[in-house]
Amino acid sequence: MSKAKQQFIFGIHSIIEAIRAGKSLQKVLIKKGFKNELQSELFDYLKKNIVPYQFVPVEKLNNISRNNHQGIIAITSNIEYRYAEMLIPAIYERGKAPFMIVLDRITDVRNFGAIARTAEGAGVDALIIPNKGAAQINADAIKTSSGALHNLSVCRTPDLVKTISFLKNSGLQIVAVTEKAQDLYYNIDLTLPAALVVGAEDKGIEKNILKIADQLVKIPMLGSISSLNVSVAASIMMYEVVRQREIQNP
Repeated sequence: MSKAKQQFIFGIHSIIEAIRAGKSLQKVLIKKGFKNELQSELFDYLKKNIVPYQFVPVEKLNNISRNNHQGIIAITSNIEYRYAEMLIPAIYERGKAPFMIVLDRITDVRNFGAIARTAEGAGVDALIIPNKGAAQINADAIKTSSGALHNLSVCRTPDLVKTISFLKNSGLQIVAVTEKAQDLYYNIDLTLPAALVVGAEDKGIEKNILKIADQLVKIPMLGSISSLNVSVAASIMMYEVVRQREIQNP
């Protein structure tokens, strides 16, 4: 995966051309009350390419740049995003059982980077994150990941539940890691195609995701603390997948 340096793009014409050219965007900031004859075309491109956008006061745009931003600024991405719908068939074609990590509302950049670092080391095929409510993949995230985010596929989706349903219909078992579970994580078969779901420490995994999960599992806590840091929990789960698959295929 190629590396991309984060920068800013100013003006609606330049942003549309950047999207047409295949430039990966992290987010688009739009002045409140923005009016332009090309804005419907822009929004079509943003939705088609799953690019988050946000309406902000003009002062926020001015703080980013005093140049003639024309009321709209795009922040380019440090990485190139992928599509789960395209990745899954390619993984199966290689004769591999897909191994995905779904991050539900993980907003802390350091946790995100730490999970990415472990995921790359554990041979995870891709991280899947929501379009909104996820940590930005900025310089801090890449630094915390020790550069792993440049070598790991990341899929961004506007509807996490819909994407998880796609994974499920594609033959992946959906394994949600939650303290609400009864089953322990090492008692389920993770040699099968799998998508592990972890949620934010304060909010946990969204109820709609728990409803469609095939397995709810927990990591036993034997002390007085009720839960682990999410990056630690994710690491334990990822290497349980590695352990089981290595035993099956030594």
